[in-house]
Parts: sequence; C-alpha cells; structure tokens
Amino acid sequence: MNAKIKTLVATAFITTLLFMTSCKDKPQHNHENTNEQTESVKKQGKEYTSTYVCPMHCKGSGSEHEGTCPKCNMTYVMNENHKKKEHEH
Repeated sequence: MNAKIKTLVATAFITTLLFMTSCKDKPQHNHENTNEQTESVKKQGKEYTSTYVCPMHCKGSGSEHEGTCPKCNMTYVMNENHKKKEHEH
C-alpha cells in the first residue's frame, strides 16, 4: 500500500471510532418522557391497584384477598402502594 492509501484508511478508522464513542451515551430518541407516561398508564390496572398483587404483575391478576395469581401461581403479596377508599358510616 502506498502512503496515501494508508493515511486515508487510518483517517477513516479514527473518524469512525470517534463518531461511535461520541454518540454512545446519547439517547437515539427522546423516549424518556414517553416511557414514564406509558409506565404510569400501565400501572393503573388491578394487577397494580389491588390490595394483594402478583409480584410479576400478570395482567388481570390482583385481589382484595390473599391468594395466588391465576396466571403464574405465585403467592400474592401485600401492595404497599394500595390506598383503601375511606367509607363513611
């Protein structure tokens, strides 16, 4: 190889390497807000809002009583984020 070709290949290699390393930590698209909104919408089902929930949050699971998940048979756990509706008597 002559010197011009070696220089061209080296320059192309270094340019590609710099491009790849400069962009590695930048998000490709701004989906951060979209993902947060999607997660909050997803967490509104009874698998998230019941008194007892499946640790895997299987769709359609969750209960107001202890038991097991009908989808994966895991034992329900107490939902620490559950807010009981206050009843007036």
